[in-house]
Amino acid sequence: MDKFHDSYYKQLLLIPLIILVFCLVYMFFFYSSNGDFIHRDITLTGGTSVTVYEQTNIENLELSISGKLEGVIIREISDLVTGQQKAVTVETTSDMDTAQAVLEEYFGHALTEENSSFEFTGSALSRNFFKQLLIAVILALVFMAIVVFLIFRTFIPSAAIVLSAITDIFMTLTVLNIFGVRISTAAIVAFLMLIGYSVDTDILLTNRVLKRHEGSLNNKIYSAFKTGITMTLTSLVAVVLALIIISPISHVLSTIFVILVIGLSFDILNTWITNVSILKWYVLKKEGKNEN
Repeated sequence: MDKFHDSYYKQLLLIPLIILVFCLVYMFFFYSSNGDFIHRDITLTGGTSVTVYEQTNIENLELSISGKLEGVIIREISDLVTGQQKAVTVETTSDMDTAQAVLEEYFGHALTEENSSFEFTGSALSRNFFKQLLIAVILALVFMAIVVFLIFRTFIPSAAIVLSAITDIFMTLTVLNIFGVRISTAAIVAFLMLIGYSVDTDILLTNRVLKRHEGSLNNKIYSAFKTGITMTLTSLVAVVLALIIISPISHVLSTIFVILVIGLSFDILNTWITNVSILKWYVLKKEGKNEN
């Protein structure tokens, strides 16, 4: 295995590189078509969310209100144990009065505090909140980069850690756009969590390779891999189980868990192929050893 990796670690970089190029091309065309880098939900665009606590046919509801309300998204809320429908949530960019009138017409009765709940977010407030969340993500990346450079005081290994975190986010965002997942305020928080998950394994790897003196380079990489992959797989299993349990109950939490599952999967690729290859290349060049 050591001989294989010594011979082909540079070529392995083609795998994440090809995926990254695909993501860049897809996001270019996505932005050209949509005028934005993400699908936003009403928490980031403004609109009305109505939850009606009764059973109804989702397809009939969608057919009935789609022409009367704008930007309609309908979600079913089910009982965790029985799987029986308990409520339905309708999200629309229309104002609250219009949404209430259309839904009351469909259900055939008034929607009150006892049988429903309404939430309305203004478009200006949503846009400002979205800008603040983006600033939070950018600041998190900047401060993360500063801390990493202070820890290792070496440009290439530090840059590889930062690159890995950014690539995890970018690839995850591309997959979400491909499947039409709408990004909410909670989803932005999930990306902040993903930065932490990504940096953990990358710092572990870089620390083992650069600051441990015992053992060969391959042994140090393998030691970091055993610890890091255990951490990531443990987190993945926990998040997948949480996603299975919570998906019928909470759309917000399920979106967070979906982002973490996708992001952690890409983190395996970007840490143990991209970062390992860059680090190995850097160390061998620094030591002046022959490379295949």
